[in-house]
Amino acid sequence: MSRRKHTPKFKFKVVLEALSERTTIQELGRKHNIHPAQITNWKTQFLKNGEEVFSKKAKSAKSEAEEKEERLLKTIGQLKVENDFLKTASS
Repeated sequence: MSRRKHTPKFKFKVVLEALSERTTIQELGRKHNIHPAQITNWKTQFLKNGEEVFSKKAKSAKSEAEEKEERLLKTIGQLKVENDFLKTASS
C-alpha cells in the first residue's frame, strides 16, 4: 500500500478545522479519511512553526528567490537576443 501525499493547502485546511474545535479530532479524521494522530501531528507542527509566517526572515527569503528568478529571466532574455542576432548575422 502506497503512502498518500497531502498538499500543504489540504493540511492547512484540516489544521484550521482542528483549531476551530467545532468537531473532535476523531470526527475530522473520519471526515477526511486521515488518522487522528496525523491531524494532531500537523496541528503541533503548525503551532510550533506558525510564528515564522509573520517573521521578516520568511519574507526576505521569498524576495531573495524572486530576485534570483528575475536575474535568471533577464539573463535568458539577453542570451536569446544574442542567439537570434548571431543566427541572422551568420545567414
